[in-house]
Amino acid sequence: MSGASTPAAPAFAAPGEADGQVPDTAALPGLPRALSARARTLAGAVRRRCADLARMESPSGDAARLDALAEELVAGFEATGAVARREPGPAGDHLVLTWAGEDESLAHLLVVGHHDTVWPAGTLADWPVTEQDGLLSGPGVLDMKAGLALLEGAFALLADLGRRPHRPVRLVVVSDEEVGSPDGKRLVERQLPGAAAVLGLEPPHPDGRLKTARRGSTRVLLTVTGREAHAGLNAAEGTSAVDELVDQLVAVRGLACQPGTELNTGRISGGSRANVIAGRAEAELGLRFATPEAQRRTLDHLAQLTALRPGARVRTEVLSSRPAWPERSGNPLLRHVRSLAAALGQQVDGAPAGGAGDTNIAGARGLPTLDGLGAVGAGPHARHEHIRVDQLAPRIALLAALLAVPLPRLRERPKG
Repeated sequence: MSGASTPAAPAFAAPGEADGQVPDTAALPGLPRALSARARTLAGAVRRRCADLARMESPSGDAARLDALAEELVAGFEATGAVARREPGPAGDHLVLTWAGEDESLAHLLVVGHHDTVWPAGTLADWPVTEQDGLLSGPGVLDMKAGLALLEGAFALLADLGRRPHRPVRLVVVSDEEVGSPDGKRLVERQLPGAAAVLGLEPPHPDGRLKTARRGSTRVLLTVTGREAHAGLNAAEGTSAVDELVDQLVAVRGLACQPGTELNTGRISGGSRANVIAGRAEAELGLRFATPEAQRRTLDHLAQLTALRPGARVRTEVLSSRPAWPERSGNPLLRHVRSLAAALGQQVDGAPAGGAGDTNIAGARGLPTLDGLGAVGAGPHARHEHIRVDQLAPRIALLAALLAVPLPRLRERPKG
């Protein structure tokens, strides 16, 4: 999908940014025709790219496979004019890619994505990438191999038209998003200062609406240490870590009744044999929060857990945490995207989302943020995960417009 490198006549004229209003798309002659037509031409290549990336399995924690995919992504984005840097991580390299803008004096546009998936290596053996009835299905194709392919296609589109993005663009692709970005979070945070806006390549709502807010998300490891003993001969000398963990989980379940908090016990392990009093047990908890207050209250409660029986010890460890990104009134960034979409003959809206992602980090800080600019589809983290092929061209055109058209003023200027 590499684009032309020789500058050509501008495909459209762009207005200035001074008045802070949503750009007047009537003042952009040729925008809908140039972007939409070229996006339709590129859609087949992007569809193939989605399938090829999905065929490169990249489960979280598998550094070798993640690094192989990172190398492939670097090659694709460099063909569109990106300068790439690999950032080593404990479970695979992250990527930082930059594109020069037509006006390098402007604040950068930050895009965030990830190349890890929830699917273990070998999933393709009984669930190959397939296309049927206009749906492309496969492990990780929606979340979020297609989002990365779409952005590559959008940059290729601009290059084919002889254009660069209006402002500098930075893309961060982390290798550990599906486990909460415990290391990748630092890389996203490093790119936030000075960003004009932040866009996420996660899939939108199934009906295509973008994501305007997200719940907070935290993974907590609850570890119980007991005292081993023979379960028949010396049971009274032991303290069962499994029994203690079960009782702790029953008590912790009540947290889900608190306003703004949801709890999922995702994994439990412990003990060794049926005739040995268990000396150790643990559970991994997944927590979702509607508000920062609910997040603080719940995590404080978990940090203060104490053992219910003599001889047991309980410890809580936060494995990863993303802050709640609350809905904000007005949302000029969403208005801007709606305006661009309308010029392209599309209808785009937004709504809060239940899941969490790396855009939480920016949204929680009050930066203009939108997520869900990846492929339209359904079934993330499920065996029916798929994207809609007919929605690839519209999304390529919309992403290209977001890159090429000046942003309006998205934040109020300081008074006084």
